[in-house]
Amino acid sequence: MSSSPFSPIAPFRADEDDDENKGDGLRAAMMSKFLEARTVMLFGGVDQKLAERISMQLLYLDHISNEPIKLIVNSPGGHVESGDTIHDLIGYISSPVAIIGTGWVASIATHIFLSVPHERRFCLPNTRFLIHQPSGGAGGKASDIAIQAQEIVKMRERIARKIADATGQTYEKVLKDIDRDFWMDTKEAKEYGILGNVISHASEVKF
Repeated sequence: MSSSPFSPIAPFRADEDDDENKGDGLRAAMMSKFLEARTVMLFGGVDQKLAERISMQLLYLDHISNEPIKLIVNSPGGHVESGDTIHDLIGYISSPVAIIGTGWVASIATHIFLSVPHERRFCLPNTRFLIHQPSGGAGGKASDIAIQAQEIVKMRERIARKIADATGQTYEKVLKDIDRDFWMDTKEAKEYGILGNVISHASEVKF
């Protein structure tokens, strides 16, 4: 049976698996080189799998030495507790960490970004930042829905407190700001207290 480029059934190619394996091997080799440079990449949605990988890499680098680590972040956010793990682990290890934002640093990724002191928060020129309150779909019995709603309120207050502590904004202002999606460019993020410095070159990351 012939297959056009628009056919839902693509023709089988014997080399497809080989190409995929080569791609995985290249990524693994590049990741190894990044780790040799004490650089960790956090790209994409934050979930348990990503939190495990980032945690393993941070712990591994910290085990080798207490030299500085660079964490590059481009993320739309994701699972709050997974983000909490990365956030807390950055403070747990002995190695100092600098975070470099690129693309977008949104939602729980901003929480991770705020895990380091102000002077160690960098970003590239076109980065955008987003803070907002956590959300979740509640289902089940009415009593369970009420419990989930209470937990979301607690989470919202906790994250607002962290943003306030890390930026110098008042808790009340942050609560108001995160009631809706609050986007910031680099200038606005710096004025808000989220961002330390905008950089264009790796040589500008000094800590």
